[in-house]
Amino acid sequence: MGLKPRDLALAGLIVLVWGVNFAITKVGLAGLPPMLLGALRFVLAAFPAVLLVRPPRVPLRWYLAYGLTISVGQFALLFTALYVGMPTGLASLVLQAQAFFTLLLGAWWLRERWQRPQLVGLGLAALGLGCIGSAHGAAMPWLGFVFTLGAALSWSCGNIVSRQISRLGPINQFAFVVWASLVPPLPFLALSLWLEGPQAMHAALAGLNLASLGAVAYLAWGATLLGYGLWTYLLSRYPANQVSPFTLLVPVVGLTTGWLAFDEALQPVHLAGGALLMLGLGVNLFGARLLQRWRARGA
Repeated sequence: MGLKPRDLALAGLIVLVWGVNFAITKVGLAGLPPMLLGALRFVLAAFPAVLLVRPPRVPLRWYLAYGLTISVGQFALLFTALYVGMPTGLASLVLQAQAFFTLLLGAWWLRERWQRPQLVGLGLAALGLGCIGSAHGAAMPWLGFVFTLGAALSWSCGNIVSRQISRLGPINQFAFVVWASLVPPLPFLALSLWLEGPQAMHAALAGLNLASLGAVAYLAWGATLLGYGLWTYLLSRYPANQVSPFTLLVPVVGLTTGWLAFDEALQPVHLAGGALLMLGLGVNLFGARLLQRWRARGA
């Protein structure tokens, strides 16, 4: 049975919130350096929410592992990629490589076996990323592409941590995200002091305007708490294979928003690479089921 109309609307809201997130981040980076933006995002995501929900009974090491990978690692690299000129639409697309990094890490760390459709999807995605990476230039700096791939790898490390946590038994995932948000602020502040310097931090905070404040609030309450809260809700009601395909629509919103807000024009090779990457994701998500149906009909 598919999603009910109300839950389908919630899934669409998640896609919209996460897709627009990349453009909002670029707005925030206009007034705040990347590491400071990350620190403010997670301070606001943690407070006052930690006062309203109890922390799940998860060992401290898993809070640290999750916070340092999916939060610090992913967003430090993603924010830096956007800061050095990575187009927001392409960033939303390349970041989906996390699904395939998760496959590779799952096979290495968790000894998970690959199915044939996953290997095909991995090959298509690798070809797509190669096309996108080959077209670097003024429209897409090579460093921004590399940083975005690093962000995808960090996200996939966080996915492996999440799988390990799921083996501990049922927990309140939303509460876990809230309390794990206490981990990133200090590392982000340390990185900001080291890479951006106290003078840049002071100047950015002194010149904080409504656009920057709005971006921080959106990233904390919209992309983090609302997005992950609704995502957890849907995963608690439906099988993952019914919910996860909606992430395929996030780059569509990201690319559209980048074009409308910043007039980001993509080269044909970017479009071709993006199509291959999305095809690879589709094969990864649906290939096994389609193969089973084909075999069942043949029998």
